[in-house]
Amino acid sequence: MLLLMCVAGALAVFLTMQAAPGDPALVVLGEQANPEAVAAYRAAHYLDDPALVQFLHWGRGLLTGDFGLSLSVAKGQPVAGLVGDRLPNTLFIGAYAMLLALAFSLIAGTLAARNRGNAIDVAATSVAVLGISMPDFWLAYVLVFVFALTWQIFPAYGFITPSTDMFQALHSGFLPALAVSAPLAAVFTRILRVSLIENQSKDYVRAARSFGFSQRFVFLHYVLRNALVPFVTIVGIQARYLLGGTVVVERVFGIPGLGSLMVDAAFARDYPVVQACALVFLVCILLVNFVVDLVCQLLDPRGQAG
Repeated sequence: MLLLMCVAGALAVFLTMQAAPGDPALVVLGEQANPEAVAAYRAAHYLDDPALVQFLHWGRGLLTGDFGLSLSVAKGQPVAGLVGDRLPNTLFIGAYAMLLALAFSLIAGTLAARNRGNAIDVAATSVAVLGISMPDFWLAYVLVFVFALTWQIFPAYGFITPSTDMFQALHSGFLPALAVSAPLAAVFTRILRVSLIENQSKDYVRAARSFGFSQRFVFLHYVLRNALVPFVTIVGIQARYLLGGTVVVERVFGIPGLGSLMVDAAFARDYPVVQACALVFLVCILLVNFVVDLVCQLLDPRGQAG
């Protein structure tokens, strides 16, 4: 099933790029290129073949790890190399943002549910509403203004890759990760709060309390564990937003990631690069959803009983 979804996604990405306006040959050679040069370029890159033939040619290359050659962003260079160089940076920022969002939401959501109706609950839910209301690109500029330009705690632009220096990567990647994680944390907090409050009134929770178990034991093993099932599901669904947010944030902070490469390639009509980036994003989302399904099965007592 996962393989079929990858094939369907690859076809959708390919057809979308085929429908995009513009001629890659003219982008590379220039508007003043002579017709003979344009025709030769199109023939060399299979641009004159029918769409299905082009897709099959591209698909054969994918099976061997060959994403083709860049047309304009890095003329003549293998796309696989470009993607391989940029992907670790995007995955690092994405994982960084997800860890920040999970840490905040688990703490804030739990405190809000345990103190329902109190000041802590009001504060946590208010921060969650504020986080949902802030676009990531706007928040990115606010963070740059406050923490980089005013207080000069973090860099305003640029990124040190994890392979160079992990500590510097965590430092330079904090603001981008925070900009991406804020809306995610807000959504996660609200979902976890609602799920915890709902599970606190379940019959099996009351039964566990009647057995004399401590409040801590009941909360961890009966309330929190069952509340994490819808929480983890939402985490998997929001993975799409996570990748989309990194595309925008990478442009703001100058991070050499897959998102910024995809944007540059789209403007340059570099079809092979855009298709490769979109396909990698698709595979990442499918893998995250697959892992989420496994985690939900481990958390759900009904699934274990079956």
